[in-house]
Amino acid sequence: MNSPVYQTVIVGGGFTGLFTALHLAHEHYPRSVILIDQNDRFCFKPLLYEYFDGEMDTFQVVPRFSELLKGSGVIFVQDTVQSIDLQQREVKLISGNSYNYSNLVLAVGSVTSYQHVEGAKEHALAFWTQQDAIAIDKHLRSCLQKALQTEDAEQRRQLLTVVVVGGGASGVEMAATLADFLPHWYSALGGNSNEIRVVLLNHGKEILNGDINDPLRPTAEQELQKRVVPVEIILEAGATAVRPNAVEYKRHDRLETLQTYTTIWTAGTSTHPLIKDLAIPQEHRDKRDRLLVTPTMQLLDFPEVFAGGDCAAVQDSSLPPTAQVAYQQGADIAKNLKAIALGEDLQPAQVNIRGTLLKLGLGAAAANLFNTFEVAGEPAHLIRQGTYLTLLPTPIHDFKATTEWLDEEIFHNHVAPQDVSKKVVQAVELVGAGVVSVLVARRLLKMLGSEDKNQSET
Repeated sequence: MNSPVYQTVIVGGGFTGLFTALHLAHEHYPRSVILIDQNDRFCFKPLLYEYFDGEMDTFQVVPRFSELLKGSGVIFVQDTVQSIDLQQREVKLISGNSYNYSNLVLAVGSVTSYQHVEGAKEHALAFWTQQDAIAIDKHLRSCLQKALQTEDAEQRRQLLTVVVVGGGASGVEMAATLADFLPHWYSALGGNSNEIRVVLLNHGKEILNGDINDPLRPTAEQELQKRVVPVEIILEAGATAVRPNAVEYKRHDRLETLQTYTTIWTAGTSTHPLIKDLAIPQEHRDKRDRLLVTPTMQLLDFPEVFAGGDCAAVQDSSLPPTAQVAYQQGADIAKNLKAIALGEDLQPAQVNIRGTLLKLGLGAAAANLFNTFEVAGEPAHLIRQGTYLTLLPTPIHDFKATTEWLDEEIFHNHVAPQDVSKKVVQAVELVGAGVVSVLVARRLLKMLGSEDKNQSET
């Protein structure tokens, strides 16, 4: 008889998977932990735009797993999972290796969905990984160079037109980012920045419709028009085909064509193929084919298996597929894994939606915090960066005591509770709750203080 295997295998190194591993290490989990991901780097997706446009460095946005997990005791395996046998508790890899587990964490996220649009997969550029960002960067630089060299006005217009398909958060953030920095790129090369054209193609009647960022729509619409080149928004336009030099779409029962050499696809996601292939009945999945899990994040038929992030749906609950949900679920999964190891009771995951943050160009953003404060422009940009930097998977836990002291010193002793403008700064504490957030708050205090002074002088 084989002796039992006491080890936890985590499949997927996104927010849920990595934060599960880091929390297990921090909590001195008594069993071995193996984290498997096909990439050698973690991708902090909310900040991928900052990596793309050069606002942030590689080590901040796409750090290596080996660096993040150094000294943690977590074993990192760079490989692709071929299949998972839930009955035999075995994870098989493409390399031929396999791992048995006592507990499994499924955290593979989702994949780009091209929605069966002709040519989209072949000709559109996705924006999901570091490799995608590099590919778009290379492609756009090539287009700008060719535009400078051609005397054909129509071809130059095609080269300088970028179409973003999808008016959700990703599409809005991408369009805003491009509309700010592409004109600077082209101008630096000697071109006319006014020739840059950024088009946002949206299937629905409104951008951000049904998205967690829906309350920020009016602000987003205004900010998209304030970019270096205003973003053109085409609503009720469903893409029907993507060609190497054009996007075809249907609007009001008419087929139309946008001439462009650059189509960026942000129009949706689908469940990861590995999740689709699991031997889980349809009645234990949601309508998007994601795995249904209990409030403790366990599969209904296999309680030794946990799932979180974009590949799972909690029973009788509706959570948005965002980073803040995924990393909180990772922390709760880690707590329950430790409870199993110690023979203690498991606890339901507690996800706190702290607000929404939307990048709207270089140095600009919008923030809706707890449905109480809405901030736009540079203050929102500072809140967004401070919040996300705090969540970077570094040894931030080691500074908890320092963080609490700084929070007390900055927010509770120096911010008057009755001052509504300063409460925006207090929100940074609640959203980020970290050292970086406090540093950002100091800058915000200075900014708001200057505004108050100017108002008092007028």
